[in-house]
Amino acid sequence: MSAEIRHQIQELCEEIGDHQFKYYVLDAPTITDAAFDKLWNQLLELEKKYPQYKLESSPTLQVGGGFSTSFTQHDHIEKMMSLDNVFDSEELDTWFDRIEKSGSKNTWLCEVKVDGLAINLLYEEGRLTRALTRGNGTTGEDVTLNIKTIKSVPLELKGKNLPSLLEVRGEVFFPLQSFDELNDSLEEAGKPRFANPRNAAAGSLRQKDPKITASRPLDVVVHGIGAATGISFEKQSDAYELLKSWGLPTSKRYKVVATRKEVLDFIKGYEKDRHNVEHEIDGVVIKVNEISVQNTLGLG
Repeated sequence: MSAEIRHQIQELCEEIGDHQFKYYVLDAPTITDAAFDKLWNQLLELEKKYPQYKLESSPTLQVGGGFSTSFTQHDHIEKMMSLDNVFDSEELDTWFDRIEKSGSKNTWLCEVKVDGLAINLLYEEGRLTRALTRGNGTTGEDVTLNIKTIKSVPLELKGKNLPSLLEVRGEVFFPLQSFDELNDSLEEAGKPRFANPRNAAAGSLRQKDPKITASRPLDVVVHGIGAATGISFEKQSDAYELLKSWGLPTSKRYKVVATRKEVLDFIKGYEKDRHNVEHEIDGVVIKVNEISVQNTLGLG
């Protein structure tokens, strides 16, 4: 009985907190005031009858609907690795040669690298429970409340056979179309302009008041998986399809190719077309598509 009461109180606290967030931060309530009051009174009654199970984080202890991001630090479950950089065709050829000498049969996944702020989204039982900045790769800052204001980030994954635990890696970016508008509004308000869209993304995400983040047109694109329980895939492109099927915002700007020439064509294509992309580009990422080959070569 006690476990059932604790569970009921926990669920009510989470449900009420979600509705308060939608009302106070997003200005987008999803239930009527009467329905909210019913949930609130249910929680009050339970807390009065079973004070020993009242949570320190209970919404009944909070003042109004105040939400504030504290940027507390947490470890990533799986470390966020950095990418190796290649700056010229000679270095790229050396990288290709190394992989081909291994005798592996593989394809390449090429994608545009978003110039944004790296983020790690943690989903447990399909529900977004934490969002951390990359930090030093091992430890990042908690920006969960702010991430929840970004419309393209699902609070719950859709579909069946969802993993019980899933870390999703991605980039928060500021769309180019809105960048100048934001800077003009900041200048009118007597505040300093952002130097570039990446700084605008970082500055908008790292606000103590998530309502300010909600007012900025941030977006996210996801491109990888960290720790995961209950899923497996043979290719990087398979992972992208899985993420997309669960409702996550994957990139439209990637391609699986079979030859060096096709890789180079992809790079040259975006050298010419970089100004027609909705976000700043920080180069092109080339990955061995087959996970088994990544693991063998130490690339994964």
